[in-house]
Amino acid sequence: MGPAWMVASAVAAVLASWAFNALVRLVWRPYAVARRLRAQGVRGPAYRFLAGNLAEMKRLRAEGARATLDVGDHDFVPMVQPHHRKWISLYGRTFLYWNGATPNLCLADVNLVRQVLFDRTGLYPKNHINQYVTRLLGRGLLLTDGDEWKRHRKVVHPAFNMDKLKTMTATMSDCALSMISEWEAKLAKGGDAEVVELSSQFEELTADVISRTAFGSSYREGRQVFLAQRELQFLAFSTAFDVQIPALRYLPTRNNLRTRELDRRVRGMLMDIIKARLAVAGKDTAGGGYGHDLLGLMLEAAEHGGEAPTLSMDEIVDECKTFFFAGYDTTSHLLTWACFLLSTHPEWQGRLREEVRQECGADEVPTGDALNRLRLVNMFLLETLRLYGPVSLIQRKAGTDLDLGGVRVPEGAILTIPIATIHRDTEVWGDDAGEFRPERFQNGVTRAAKHPNALLAFSSGPRSCIGQNFAMIEAKAVVAIILQRFALELSPTYVHAPMDVITLRPRHGLPMLLRSL
Repeated sequence: MGPAWMVASAVAAVLASWAFNALVRLVWRPYAVARRLRAQGVRGPAYRFLAGNLAEMKRLRAEGARATLDVGDHDFVPMVQPHHRKWISLYGRTFLYWNGATPNLCLADVNLVRQVLFDRTGLYPKNHINQYVTRLLGRGLLLTDGDEWKRHRKVVHPAFNMDKLKTMTATMSDCALSMISEWEAKLAKGGDAEVVELSSQFEELTADVISRTAFGSSYREGRQVFLAQRELQFLAFSTAFDVQIPALRYLPTRNNLRTRELDRRVRGMLMDIIKARLAVAGKDTAGGGYGHDLLGLMLEAAEHGGEAPTLSMDEIVDECKTFFFAGYDTTSHLLTWACFLLSTHPEWQGRLREEVRQECGADEVPTGDALNRLRLVNMFLLETLRLYGPVSLIQRKAGTDLDLGGVRVPEGAILTIPIATIHRDTEVWGDDAGEFRPERFQNGVTRAAKHPNALLAFSSGPRSCIGQNFAMIEAKAVVAIILQRFALELSPTYVHAPMDVITLRPRHGLPMLLRSL
């Protein structure tokens, strides 16, 4: 009787402790945090037990998803971030809301955003709450922090210097010409105009480019990685507005099982690519090493890092996942929205075509130097990024209790930066913030708005996107080659309904009428 009583007592004590901790986390702490922030002037929607404000966020998004826009209306925020639009109008640019029991501070004030993004002390690490997103992107440069991030960046950075990127221009152009040759073949059969669904075409194009420039593999070898990561992307976003309970990731749910299967498949395929490169390098008697692309640089670092290699093999796989996804997904959507805006602004299409023909010739393949001279194309792409940036928000986390713009923020709070909202702020961009006006960038990015760091399409500060120059050169090359050969006209079947699935894309694709020049 004695031992049984002691076991029962121990179990009761554990359960009581668990219940007390749950009570503190799910009831007392949210109340205390909200009260402290309210005393400092930061308000927001009321916390709801366990789910926080997730139910209302889901409801508002479901309502917004049914809407469509006129092709001249660029304000998709009520469709993809309706809760931000609603709560900013009620509580101001900085407000508190709840992702489950986790406090989330929305920062739509550019000065506060700068304080977070330009910090070099490690106060604002990346937010890793959603394990599905971590599996999608890998623990590479995008999601690491501190010394670990510095170690990864030291290896990866040389692959993205401008001289290296210029040498990649020919590969980018070859991939674009291969896509365009298919369009020309269709036109040859069907007359002087053909409808082509561009968003899927650009996804395949940019996957081909990243396969060849980062991993040296053809699109056929990279295609399965691309397809698996795209499914992982949709799985990750489907959980974005669910309560994140760490223990649930171990349950054999359909999403968990599928995510693990896809993750194993992606890792396996990337390891096959790596092993093939190692095998080739092992047979290389000329001393050429592993190659000069991203994968080659990482493998070189792993081999010559001494007793403590700069990157382990697992870290190389994670870095490959990061750059495979970031390299094709964001750039494909930049190209999609750029072509949408070209088709709806024929006067700019004409101006850009004239500049391309002047700097690159009527049908010559653009060189890196020629692309750098495309001033109007650059302005056009920057305005595309302002209105239709692939990433509509980014997040950080308070690494400790800290002061942010005079507000005491508790450790662990999520800091959400609503990029799409900031890019439409009339106090930052002027009364024409909702209009498409590439000329606002004629004096450069820092003078385009009333704040020098207002364009956040590639983030800002020391953690800004390392691949932004890669993306811009690729976008310029593809746009230039298209404009040399085709006139773009939006298909009457197009429905303007931007949607956010981690990245911004047209819900119904981009059917475009192409006319040969």
